[in-house]
Amino acid sequence: MLRASGLTQKWVQREISNFEYLMQLNTIAGRTYNDLSQYPVFPWVLQDYVSPTLDLSNPAVFRDLSKPIGVVNPKHAQLVREKYESFEDPAGTIDKFHYGTHYSNAAGVMHYLIRVEPFTSLHVQLQSGRFDCSDRQFHSVAAAWQARLESPADVKELIPEFFYFPDFLENQNGFDLGCLQLTNEKVGDVVLPPWASSPEDFIQQHRQALESEYVSAHLHEWIDLIFGYKQRGPAAEEALNVFYYCTYEGAVDLDHVTDERERKALEGIISNFGQTPCQLLKEPHPTRLSAEEAAHRLARLDTNSPSIFQHLDELKAFFAEVVSDGVPLVLALVPHRQPHSFITQGSPDLLVTVSASGLLGTHSWLPYDRNISNYFSFSKDPTMGSHKTQRLLSGPWVPGSGVSGQALAVAPDGKLLFSGGHWDGSLRVTALPRGKLLSQLSCHLDVVTCLALDTCGIYLISGSRDTTCMVWRLLHQGGLSVGLAPKPVQVLYGHGAAVSCVAISTELDMAVSGSEDGTVIIHTVRRGQFVAALRPLGATFPGPIFHLALGSEGQIVVQSSAWERPGAQVTYSLHLYSVNGKLRASLPLAEQPTALTVTEDFVLLGTAQCALHILQLNTLLPAAPPLPMKVAIRSVAVTKERSHVLVGLEDGKLIVVVAGQPSEVRSSQFARKLWRSSRRISQVSSGETEYNPTEAR
Repeated sequence: MLRASGLTQKWVQREISNFEYLMQLNTIAGRTYNDLSQYPVFPWVLQDYVSPTLDLSNPAVFRDLSKPIGVVNPKHAQLVREKYESFEDPAGTIDKFHYGTHYSNAAGVMHYLIRVEPFTSLHVQLQSGRFDCSDRQFHSVAAAWQARLESPADVKELIPEFFYFPDFLENQNGFDLGCLQLTNEKVGDVVLPPWASSPEDFIQQHRQALESEYVSAHLHEWIDLIFGYKQRGPAAEEALNVFYYCTYEGAVDLDHVTDERERKALEGIISNFGQTPCQLLKEPHPTRLSAEEAAHRLARLDTNSPSIFQHLDELKAFFAEVVSDGVPLVLALVPHRQPHSFITQGSPDLLVTVSASGLLGTHSWLPYDRNISNYFSFSKDPTMGSHKTQRLLSGPWVPGSGVSGQALAVAPDGKLLFSGGHWDGSLRVTALPRGKLLSQLSCHLDVVTCLALDTCGIYLISGSRDTTCMVWRLLHQGGLSVGLAPKPVQVLYGHGAAVSCVAISTELDMAVSGSEDGTVIIHTVRRGQFVAALRPLGATFPGPIFHLALGSEGQIVVQSSAWERPGAQVTYSLHLYSVNGKLRASLPLAEQPTALTVTEDFVLLGTAQCALHILQLNTLLPAAPPLPMKVAIRSVAVTKERSHVLVGLEDGKLIVVVAGQPSEVRSSQFARKLWRSSRRISQVSSGETEYNPTEAR
């Protein structure tokens, strides 16, 4: 499975992160969140839990990943070796082993997660109805590491939650965990290292440590110990990495144990003592490319466009085209999973635009050629130039509002456009690029105000003035999107006012909706269950929630409005919530937001005051200076390679933001190698023109 997946090669070439690769290895090796005795296992990556700041450029702050956790303190190596060599079982059934405990077991998982249910109840059940002795509980990260250094018998590695889940470090339920004997200090929240200012900060820096250059260069050594060739046999003996024989896959054949009591005893040992993952590799694991080597490799590939977020100090805006002259451009995006012909290499993507009048454009977009000065080629849809050939989304629309970008969504493969905002309350499906209306679904009792798709292309969520949201399943045929199921799979209730914005994540089972009375509600997608209601703080008279977006790890970005008193000027603010609804950051806004999107670790915010803001997702702090535009922004989208940002303006212009300008190519044409032929693709001349917002209109 591991070989067939190609994951190792992807990790070596830095196409996936260390975290993602470890999760995949755990899954392939049989580890799962559904079994505490085979819970995913992650390494301790740091050994500095006392410094005021964490310097990830200093190798001394990292744990030696080439050694098992039991001998990470060199003083323990001799003791462990002597114990192994002197062990002898008179019955001859138990093989020699270095450690009488294991690095991953059910009790260890409950030890770390004691503050969150259901692990609290499981821990109490394990301890015969009470909490364990306070001194043995997980009360401090530094103390937990110190225990590994002091005792060769404490060999617990970490669990994935240390790299993404700050809630387990807080005693949010107020459990009485007792007091420490020496200091009489009450055990509450986990004591964090001095370099972490909060649980969220600890998780963020710990994740950065996992993805650091040092860990990337040495993680293969730890993988050899846990999943690889040092897990068993002579290599494991030499590495001081042999555990009790029952922990290994296939070591005990329970079907051949006839004695019922003996079999139950063995099952108990295997379940509670800990289990070694399935062995995935019998040869040394390859090393990962350094960041520099990976950059050189990508630089040699003509098909790679550099991520704009790696060059935020070099942002430039290029004027691409007047798409809908004088009419606001409310949608401009490149669907991220478009099928391509294997015959025509480098075939252009579809770039979809919709104006406030419903004018539909399907343009050619080619961001792959490094010989172009701005990394992209844009060819305008020729049908937009003539009234006879123009394609308009079927109306009529709600009077006075026209087409809203909030009520539009495009399938990930670029085959379908979904639209709301119609006067009859319908949700409509339009085929792309033809612009033919395929279906009208009338389940809402009032106008559909907002739509959102998940990144997988499985579910669409709609919000309406009737205060409900509906989750719809996309229909596929031959791997392509062909429509929506005629009835919603879920109807979500809870709002007391019209729904104004929605977001959905199938992977995280989250459907989030905001309403005109300032309330945000989280539901599950699969069962439609209510999870939580969020009401942004500091608003005496809350106004509508105008925009919502979900991060890849469930971060909820909410853009709210409020009045200090009735009739006063509206104020705007941005809020960041965790996946479980905890407020992590707030930012008052001096400008009126008109467009919001989240990608990677960044929030992109367009405003009516003609500025594009790029903020850090986890702090809402500016990541780059605002990029000025001449007129108000109406839509913001990021291309699938994250190489460009597409900005739609109030005057109908499409602006393409790029990072830097690698070469001074001023040719109006360029060649692309095609299957058995070469074709010339015209590049729009304005695509070569840098957009200057200081020029007179």
